Amino acid sequence: MDMLLSGIGMLMHFDVLLALLIGSIGGVIIGAIPGVGPAVAIAILLPATFALPPLVGLVMLLGIYGSSMFGGALPAILINTPGTAVNALTTYDGHPMTQRGEALRALGLAYGASFVSGILSILTLILLSPVLAKIAPMFGSKEIFLAALLGLVLVIIAHRGQTLAAGMLAGLGVFLGTVGLEPLKYTQRFTFGQEWLASGFDLIVIVLGLFALSQAFLLLSEPESAPETPPIKGSMGRAMLRIFKYKRLAVSGSGFGVLMGMIPGVGEFTAQFLSYTYAQKTSKTPEDFGKGSPEGLVASESANNAVPAAAMIPLLALGIPGEALTAMMLSVFYVHNVIPGPQLFQGQIDFVYALYAAMIILNVIVVLFMLVSSNLLLRIIRIPTRFLGVMILTLSFVGVYSLRNSVVDCAIAAAFGWFGLILKRQNLPAVPIVLGLVLGGIMETKFRPAMNRVSVFGDFFERPIAAILGFAILCLIVGHFASLYREQRNRQPNPDHDMHDSFQR
Repeated sequence: MDMLLSGIGMLMHFDVLLALLIGSIGGVIIGAIPGVGPAVAIAILLPATFALPPLVGLVMLLGIYGSSMFGGALPAILINTPGTAVNALTTYDGHPMTQRGEALRALGLAYGASFVSGILSILTLILLSPVLAKIAPMFGSKEIFLAALLGLVLVIIAHRGQTLAAGMLAGLGVFLGTVGLEPLKYTQRFTFGQEWLASGFDLIVIVLGLFALSQAFLLLSEPESAPETPPIKGSMGRAMLRIFKYKRLAVSGSGFGVLMGMIPGVGEFTAQFLSYTYAQKTSKTPEDFGKGSPEGLVASESANNAVPAAAMIPLLALGIPGEALTAMMLSVFYVHNVIPGPQLFQGQIDFVYALYAAMIILNVIVVLFMLVSSNLLLRIIRIPTRFLGVMILTLSFVGVYSLRNSVVDCAIAAAFGWFGLILKRQNLPAVPIVLGLVLGGIMETKFRPAMNRVSVFGDFFERPIAAILGFAILCLIVGHFASLYREQRNRQPNPDHDMHDSFQR
């Protein structure tokens, strides 16, 4: 409790509170605009946060990360267009409720479920902190290397149906991290005598290209649209209180979100799927799911909003990001020489609790904002998409150039922007590239000191945590190939069955 109060005390400064307010409200607005999303907003803001104190910059990004899903539910429910990718499942039941004239009820349940799950996940995080503080120091170079490798494997396997593509893109990210000066002896790798490659590929330049510029190019290349939305009438506060009728689903969705958020590479989509499936199987009216079921809406929204707090666990405890947004936040830590991991829990635990308290406050700010601003946000949804594209394009190039005042960085970002656009057109994920770049760097820096204490292969797994992580990696790989084999076998036609059918015909 003393540490929590100390963390709250760190937040009680005008600049920190202002950043939290801007991030929270800005995240809602960004989430409500279809086609933008938190990844684009965080990518654009990253260069600006480097000039801010670490806590100020991080709470602003946390505000955007944690609040964007509140805003993303608005267009998903009203116009059947998810504001963020993770609100896609919200359209299944949210929009049919709007078509029945229950828009206020749907929005109230979505906001209420998001608030309850956000608070529950943060409380879980606070309760786990003493455990994390004891476990984190047990992670040495071997364990962190294996944890990063586990995260990379999970990222690849999580892209079901695109495993090969995700693996290749993650490998590309790992390769991009090797370009430039080698970290131990400072020799040049893969620079081919080109001076502009000597410093390697900057994470922020790649992130801005893959997420922000690619989205700008997509918006500019598609037909312009500005959807019309009906006004919302009634008391939003009373509608949000109806969440207590579905408290079991809100709590179970929060549980799925926390569990999936703690596992690197899994994230909101898996949490939503598990929560939605559980809600449907335990419902008295499973046939209503996908047709405007309040239970389906609560299950979806409670799961996705529990993930951001839980995703901070591997980031803070081990310095390992689980997805693209936490990978971007990791760069803010590094710029200010605040290294997440065991040292953070040992030496700066009040800083950790300050981030926890910030997440609680942002949920309160967002709910208060949503109570009075839903109709105001409807005007933001109507912003023309090409105007958005021009704004994102301009802000992205300004952000890239401000990093090092380099035109070369702008050209690299534009190249990755076009590559990101190709990935979007082909429905391929860009996240594995970013995580490959980040996790590959962690793996390289930890692998070398780990090998100094290894004589034979078995020495790498002599400590219990290393053995558990190694066993988990092996089980995941074997289990994935086994599932692929079963799927392939099930697809193959049965010759005897086909012959019997032919004979009968």
